[in-house]
Amino acid sequence: MGDDLESLPDDVETLQAALIVARAEAAAARARQSDDQALIAHLKLQIEKLNRDRHGPRSERTARLLDQLELTLEELESSATEDELTAEMAAAKTTKVASFTRKRPSRQPFPEHVPRERVIVAGPVACACCGGARLSKLLEDITETLEVIPKSWKVIQHVREKFTCRDCEKISQAPAPFHVLARGWAGPSLLAMVLFEKFGQHQPLNRQAERYAKEGVPISLSILADQVGGCTAALAPLFKRLEAYVLSAERLHGDDTTVPVLAKGKTDTGRIWVYVRDDKPFGGPAPPGAVFYYSRDRAGEHPQAHLANYSGIFQADAYGGYGRLYEPGRTAGPILEAACWVHARRPFFVMADLAENARRKAQGKKPPVISPLALETVRRIDALFEIERGINGETPERRRVVRQELSAPR
Repeated sequence: MGDDLESLPDDVETLQAALIVARAEAAAARARQSDDQALIAHLKLQIEKLNRDRHGPRSERTARLLDQLELTLEELESSATEDELTAEMAAAKTTKVASFTRKRPSRQPFPEHVPRERVIVAGPVACACCGGARLSKLLEDITETLEVIPKSWKVIQHVREKFTCRDCEKISQAPAPFHVLARGWAGPSLLAMVLFEKFGQHQPLNRQAERYAKEGVPISLSILADQVGGCTAALAPLFKRLEAYVLSAERLHGDDTTVPVLAKGKTDTGRIWVYVRDDKPFGGPAPPGAVFYYSRDRAGEHPQAHLANYSGIFQADAYGGYGRLYEPGRTAGPILEAACWVHARRPFFVMADLAENARRKAQGKKPPVISPLALETVRRIDALFEIERGINGETPERRRVVRQELSAPR
């Protein structure tokens, strides 16, 4: 270390220049490292998305894994850009270190449906070379910048003039404008926004009311709730049509999932029940459809009420609440149970999850015991799944031939 100190220059200016170069090199190295980490995260995310598109959701952890990878990519991309700018500023102070520039993924063009606003930048009136004024337009370069117009509120006044007849003195006036809700005050765009925020974005009405108040339009929570209730009643006929279409299918898929429910002093767990008709996997011409129901618990009476008038093939898991649907002698007709391979595979996959086993080992936790029987079961089921992916969308006749030829021997 003493030799290194002796090799340093004596004058302050040379030391400062060397320090600047060292800082620039360190910043560039840090920027390259951050860029490599962001690239690795980006590639991991793409691999998982490609696997999902090819094989479908392999387990319930797939969606959570993608969310986690996207969050990681978000943090690494932000850090990489910050380190890149830091390296550029450090490199600008010296000529001995080249600035580092990241290789970013190519951006997709802006959608064609987004309206364009042309801002003409005035061209020169004289030649920059000779000063001549005889200029002729050759071409033009267009630089596109995506911009957003902040949400704005307005009150639309429908003015209905009254007229009186000079002969009979009767007063005439145009009818009042149509509102989605009787005695309504909210326009259709506002109602659509409130409903989408609540049901599509899971934004509670109290949060919406707070945001609207900050934007200068105070609307009480009770009034918003009143509009939601009115829209629910107005949309009920559409729901009934969709419900009738879905439940008229020859084959129906059913499942349920948990949903958090706000309760006094705590959070309860409710249930969302979904029933889907989709004939596309075997080339059916009917468009797919889905209908959802909500309940505060998972009692079997809920699916039994949902499917009280249904008759046909029903594919679902082995939940006991479906049991009464398969009983003979139903008034609405028989329901044939079609067991679900995915649900059958799930408990075996839990006992044969090699990735989870390796993850727990890396975290220093005790890994679960891998069952050889469960591992073999998953391997055999996955082989059947691979055959099904190859005939997805084919006609029923073609699917039956392939299944008899490839699946039946397995």
